[in-house]
Amino acid sequence: PAGQAEAQMSIPNTPQPWRLVYFDFVQHPVFLEILNARPEVEVTKLSFAGDTAANFEILRRMHAYQATSVKDDLPPAYMVNAEFLARMPNLLVVSMHGAGYDTVDVAACTEAGVLLVNQSGGNAEGVAEHALAMMLSLLKRIPESDAWVRTGRPHKRADLMGRDLLGKTVGIVGLGNIGRRVAELTRGLFRCRVLAYDPYLDAATCAERGAEKVEFATLLAESDVVTVHCPRTAETEGMFGAAEFARMKQGAVFVNTARFGIHDEAALHEALVSKHLAGAGLDVWQREPPPKDHPLLGLDTVIASPHVAGVTEDSRARVAQIAAEQLLGIFAGERPPRLINPEVWPRYLERRAAVLANRD
Repeated sequence: PAGQAEAQMSIPNTPQPWRLVYFDFVQHPVFLEILNARPEVEVTKLSFAGDTAANFEILRRMHAYQATSVKDDLPPAYMVNAEFLARMPNLLVVSMHGAGYDTVDVAACTEAGVLLVNQSGGNAEGVAEHALAMMLSLLKRIPESDAWVRTGRPHKRADLMGRDLLGKTVGIVGLGNIGRRVAELTRGLFRCRVLAYDPYLDAATCAERGAEKVEFATLLAESDVVTVHCPRTAETEGMFGAAEFARMKQGAVFVNTARFGIHDEAALHEALVSKHLAGAGLDVWQREPPPKDHPLLGLDTVIASPHVAGVTEDSRARVAQIAAEQLLGIFAGERPPRLINPEVWPRYLERRAAVLANRD
């Protein structure tokens, strides 16, 4: 009938939305505020506790997956690997909550033509300040002093004699967004000599970032403080074991606010018990949070935090804004600035064209 035909013709031919999914939480409300304000984006929240089959019926239609890199928050079924990607025929991008992506099979993403992006730099200030706080607390022996006072342990003040950070040598493993900020803080505030081990940067770039490029062995041998700011990869896993701790200076302190698995927990415990190392500040653990009876937690020379170095109000807001804006750029056809697998780009463009042609 003519009336029905006229009604059909009046329906606007609007494109279908870009569909993004996340599970349970986002880093900060600003993420949803930015995306929900855009009519071309449809955001879906699912629950890890929900029915897996029902979740995947929804997931298969999604174009973007906002994923966590905290392994203990992530059920195996939702880890980004080849099996997961095979069930996501429309997926074009995996966007991490933060900088870490060690829960993602990068090669599988590339093979599937899926972009992997992170939000590197968003929490750099929070993590750098946390690392610095751990350095100062260890050198000043603040946790030990606090425990001794609270328990009424008899002591002389000299029993808790600490050291100044001023003029010490700080060794930074990984001179990216966080490492360069640690270099700036330690050089600027405490006139430290800053050494950096980063095989992906040349000496000139390290110098621009406030550090002297050295080999790993040199950094271990000459640093009063060693602080880790590199991702966990096949190259860095197990980077600090018994041999590496033994090569560090007598009385040095070790700080890891990066990722679990970069240091061997048992080897670190032995280096502390033997008093070769004076202390350790640890924000990352093989199991997070660590069990209460973890041997390292029994040492008063260890400062422990439960992977919260980057969890500040300011950092979360920056990370969430970066993530939302980067996703909007991807939806608009832009090459993302924080692309982890750049080799995927040609394959991704082919898949994007196919997904757009069949978007329902």
